[in-house]
Amino acid sequence: MTVRPQHALTARDIHKAFGKHRVLRGADLTVEPGQLVAVVGENGSGKSTLLKAIAGTLAVDRGEVGLRGELGYCPQDPVLNSNLTVDQHLHYFAAAHRLTGLERADELVQLLGYEKYRTTAAGDLSGGTRQKLNLTLALLHDPDVLLLDEPYQGFDWETYLRFWDLVEDLHQRDKAIVVITHLVFEQERFDLLADLVDGRLTPRSSQEKEPSHASA
Repeated sequence: MTVRPQHALTARDIHKAFGKHRVLRGADLTVEPGQLVAVVGENGSGKSTLLKAIAGTLAVDRGEVGLRGELGYCPQDPVLNSNLTVDQHLHYFAAAHRLTGLERADELVQLLGYEKYRTTAAGDLSGGTRQKLNLTLALLHDPDVLLLDEPYQGFDWETYLRFWDLVEDLHQRDKAIVVITHLVFEQERFDLLADLVDGRLTPRSSQEKEPSHASA
C-alpha cells in the first residue's frame, strides 16, 4: 500500500519473508528532503530487500511506503540490455521519463568518465562501466528521492571520489538520498545512519561509534 507522505520518503512497518525466512520484521524509515542516510548491516541482513520494497520492485507482506516527488533507484545489479549501446540506453530512458534532451545525461557521463564508451554495447562494458551507466540511468531525470544500493561497486578510486562529489551536489540541492553501504570509514558523510538488524532499522547519528555488527 502507498501513502502520500509529508516527508520525502516514509516506510512504515515493512515486513517481507521468503518462505519461512523473515527478512524484514517491521522496518521503519523516514527521510527528509536534503537528508543523506546510510543503511548499514551484515551481508544477508535484508538491505537490498528493503530498497527493493521501497522502490516498489518487490511486493511486501505488510507495510506502507510513501514517496514525495520523483524516485530514482540504482539497484545493486545493473538492469541493462546487453545488446543496446550506452547511448541507446540513455535515449530510451530519457524518452521513458519524457525528457526533451540529454543534457543531464551528458553531464553525468562526463562526470563519471566514460564518454568513450557511448557507442559500446552494454554487454561489452566492464563491470565498473556498467555500474556507471546504471547510476546514470537512475539519476537521468533528476529525481527528488534517490535509492542507491552500493552504487560505487567496481569504481576505481578517481571515479569513487567523483561519485561522492556528485552525491554532495545532490545533497546540497535538497535531494533525499538513501545509500546502502558497508564502508564504515565513510560514515561521517551521512546525516543519519540506520542499522538493519533482525529485520528492523535502528537510526543513529553519524557521530556515534560504529557498532561491530555493521562492520561486515
